[in-house]
Amino acid sequence: MEWIDNILVARFNYWIYIILMMLGLYAMIAKNNLVKKLIGMSIFQAAIILFFISTGVKRDATIPILRHDEIPGQHVVEHPADGATQSPAIRANDYTNPLPHVLMLTAIVVGVSTLGVSLGVVQKIYGHYGTLEENEIIEKIKSAHG
Repeated sequence: MEWIDNILVARFNYWIYIILMMLGLYAMIAKNNLVKKLIGMSIFQAAIILFFISTGVKRDATIPILRHDEIPGQHVVEHPADGATQSPAIRANDYTNPLPHVLMLTAIVVGVSTLGVSLGVVQKIYGHYGTLEENEIIEKIKSAHG
């Protein structure tokens, strides 16, 4: 039963991301309404963004802007022999990687702009065809051309 704790409980956030991704993928594939497809796309994007942000998290790590002697919980070491102080050694494990967070900030901006343009296109489609149902739009296109 230890594997259940290790796979299900310890990685609970990843299961949430998988469920969100599958929900968004289902909405994009199975729904006929274009707005529902866009909502599914947004849910899918949010799941991917949350996944990448969670990969950049480390326990007991600090941001790389702080100097190594300012890390919370680390203290300056004083040598009793000569009374000199020495800061602890810098280790890469003391810092989080900011790259996933920065990239996902860019992905959020791209996702919002994509959603805005897509909603504008959907509005034009509704104005031209009078519906947002994919199968009805395809029928109107086929009847106009054939």
